[in-house]
Amino acid sequence: QVQLVESGGGLVQPGGSLRLSCVPSGFAIPYHAIGWFRQAPGKEREDVSCIGRVDGSTWYADSVKGRFTISRDSAENTVYLQMNGLRPEDTGVYYCASLTVTTKQPMCIMRGYSYGMDYQGKGTLVTVSA
Repeated sequence: QVQLVESGGGLVQPGGSLRLSCVPSGFAIPYHAIGWFRQAPGKEREDVSCIGRVDGSTWYADSVKGRFTISRDSAENTVYLQMNGLRPEDTGVYYCASLTVTTKQPMCIMRGYSYGMDYQGKGTLVTVSA
């Protein structure tokens, strides 16, 4: 059974940093693309970042480029989202998801492939406030 568990959320002041973790069970990280998206109250889902299978290619939303970094540790079977320079508009519940190649609306496009969500976790809350 595939499961993904997020952790690392919390309350942080503007300009601060957090590192989110995504630990899947049921599969090994290098063989699956993983993505992060966020959901703020009253707002639509926003896709944040993705990391590809095998070669680790990455994708970022324009709103987080230069501030967020996605990475993975195969030995720990964990994907991280390092978030620096946090802003109040980054507030929301952050979810990680396993991705699969899709012909439908993609979550992200990496190396010419369109990826959509397959499974997602229950999320971790990030609050950026003074």
